[in-house]
Amino acid sequence: MIVTMTVSLSTAAQVVEALHDAADPVEEAKIRNRVADDEPVIGVRMGTLFGIAKSAVDLSGTELDALFEHQAYETRLTAFCVLDFRARRKLADEERATLAHLYLDRHDAISTWDMVDRAAPRVLGWPILIEAIDGGVLDELAGAADPLRRRSAITAPLWFIKQGSSADIEHGLAIASALDGDEHPRVRSAVEIYRKHAFQRLRSQGGV
Repeated sequence: MIVTMTVSLSTAAQVVEALHDAADPVEEAKIRNRVADDEPVIGVRMGTLFGIAKSAVDLSGTELDALFEHQAYETRLTAFCVLDFRARRKLADEERATLAHLYLDRHDAISTWDMVDRAAPRVLGWPILIEAIDGGVLDELAGAADPLRRRSAITAPLWFIKQGSSADIEHGLAIASALDGDEHPRVRSAVEIYRKHAFQRLRSQGGV
């Protein structure tokens, strides 16, 4: 469930304050199980965090940068959620390209798989699908040393399954093949997810 806030948040400091106001020790313990030991955690339910991000969707570039650069897990996840909410708007192709490049430029701020899963399909996959940016970026990500970049490579094409052609889906399957047997479990699970949904879509179209 997405919790909608009634007040727009216009600064990174306001976002951080809202996250701390929503902190829950029980939630913090749950989140701690999926982040690095040295990664600061505030402890915010996902539905609440999504509501905060939606209220901060119009942050300026400088304020959004401050969220990307913040140490806490929730602040950076909020920043990627902001990108996702922006991508849901009606945008020109060049605006989608800008979002995609921001995602790529800020990929070092991604520390968990859920940041990838939240933003990659719409923010990166959508502009690739409409050729607003070069789809070759998926091959670059698939060949990266960072497993979270490799997860981006196979998670972004989930948008191809939702909105693309059979050829687009096959593009994603080619990325999946390139990641076959990946050493990292979060990459392997993303490959399995992509293949499952891709084959379901192709079967529904009589393509397999």
